[in-house]
Amino acid sequence: MKAVRSVLEYLKGIGVKHVFGIPAGSVNAFFNELYDMPEITPIVTKHEGAAAYMAASYAKHTQQMSVCIGCSGPGGTNLVTGAANAMREHLPVLFLTGAVPVNTMGLNASQELDVNPIFQSVTKYSVTVTDAKDLLNEIVKATEIAISGVPGPVHIAMPIDVQHGDGGITEIPALTNRKDLIPDLDIIERVSKELIHRESGYIFVGQGVRNSVEQLLELAEMLDWPILVTPQAKGLIPDDHPLLAGVFGFAGNDYASKLINEGDAQTLLIIGSSLGETATNNYNLNLTKDRFTVQMDFDPSVFNRKYEIDIPVLGDIHLSLIFLIEELRSLGLSRKNTKHIEKNNDIVGIEEYSTKNVLLKLQEYLPSSTRYSIDIGEFMAYVIHHMKVLDFDTFDINVHFGAMGSGIGSAIGSKLAEPQRPAVVITGDGCFFMHGMEILTAKEYNLPILFVVMNNARLGMVYHGHKLQYKRTHPNFEQEPINISAMATAMNIPSFRMDNMEDLNQDVINNLTNLNGPAILEVVLIDNNVPPMGDRVKFLSSFGK
Repeated sequence: MKAVRSVLEYLKGIGVKHVFGIPAGSVNAFFNELYDMPEITPIVTKHEGAAAYMAASYAKHTQQMSVCIGCSGPGGTNLVTGAANAMREHLPVLFLTGAVPVNTMGLNASQELDVNPIFQSVTKYSVTVTDAKDLLNEIVKATEIAISGVPGPVHIAMPIDVQHGDGGITEIPALTNRKDLIPDLDIIERVSKELIHRESGYIFVGQGVRNSVEQLLELAEMLDWPILVTPQAKGLIPDDHPLLAGVFGFAGNDYASKLINEGDAQTLLIIGSSLGETATNNYNLNLTKDRFTVQMDFDPSVFNRKYEIDIPVLGDIHLSLIFLIEELRSLGLSRKNTKHIEKNNDIVGIEEYSTKNVLLKLQEYLPSSTRYSIDIGEFMAYVIHHMKVLDFDTFDINVHFGAMGSGIGSAIGSKLAEPQRPAVVITGDGCFFMHGMEILTAKEYNLPILFVVMNNARLGMVYHGHKLQYKRTHPNFEQEPINISAMATAMNIPSFRMDNMEDLNQDVINNLTNLNGPAILEVVLIDNNVPPMGDRVKFLSSFGK
């Protein structure tokens, strides 16, 4: 059996349904075998960078390993940003790249590049296979590394001749199941005794609780403690939960910030957050000051990085929560009838044509289960600060390693992972000009995703950031206005161009959704209000003084 065929048989056997990427000479053998394998659909994208974000999103929302492929040389380097993102997000993605034939290595062959050391810095494992008989074994090894322990991306470079060679395989192995990371029960018992004897506390939640929200809420209701979420975790818990205090961190809510900075809680229970810059509002020392601090995570590297942790709890988060709940029950604690936290919510007035009001109005016309994939731009701050969370797991916000345009690929991966969930990407003209042609990928695969393009003819976050930090902006941050709806027309994609609040209504949204493919809502708006990202600017402004 050809080595590359054995790889695809293995991927089919472990349940891979899609491969994201772009065909090219050095991976032609791989794509050729897909002709005879209808179980795996190649998602042919417009750029490898977008394919990598699609694969990461698909892995996130299916809780399975995904596969992404690019050609040798530039195809591989185009995938590196997405690999770094998957590493930061702890997502199991198998990155495959072509490579020049083994006997031409070092001879300046076309598109030759040793990408192995490049990928080593952004993956859990990276190797170039030089013998066809080793290819499947390396793929199996890599996939098991990807899903084991702390999940993450892996990379295999496949030279052309290695793909075509005889793999010498007679039996395709099965995937070894990931072993649970079981927390130390003595530590769980110690935590339970500490928590039950403390009168007050906050629960600080990161995106690591994505698949453990039910257990998290049960624990919160037993302790009757407010829940604060990081920007990455916005959307995991609906706003109507009585204990939800809001977002803390970049573009967070005033009430959540007040609790951290002025609240008298004795304890901080951190669950599923690595306590990075955006989650902690620029490493705010008030987060743990004078508080007994417990941190739960499956990644041992997050403990005691910046903040001193009194009790680190290493283990899969859903298991740590289940065990802690059982210990608290054994100590006599049960769920309480919690009262709603009295936080000051913004009064929404929809008269002004502003980013905030457009986003809030948009939510009125879309199903509550809609998942919003958020790109990188000034609108992201408004999303974090103002948009409502109406259902579980309804926002994808990437302030860890999101690139401009990454939200577009993420929306496509999300839609493929959960076809029945309504999908919206909120992006900007700058992001759209980077990865916007992936709307054609959505069209070619009949994916009904609504592209909301905030078109202000400038790099909005850069513009406002510079204006706040340096009291001036460079004229080249602004660009010639482009009619994106006209671009949609040229691509035969439905669109609507709005330039005032009265343009947005239910009929408009109905005409752009429930289609057999994507559509564009172009929001032509230059919003000179200051986005709610002031603390980020203060942090940057602290340098150079």
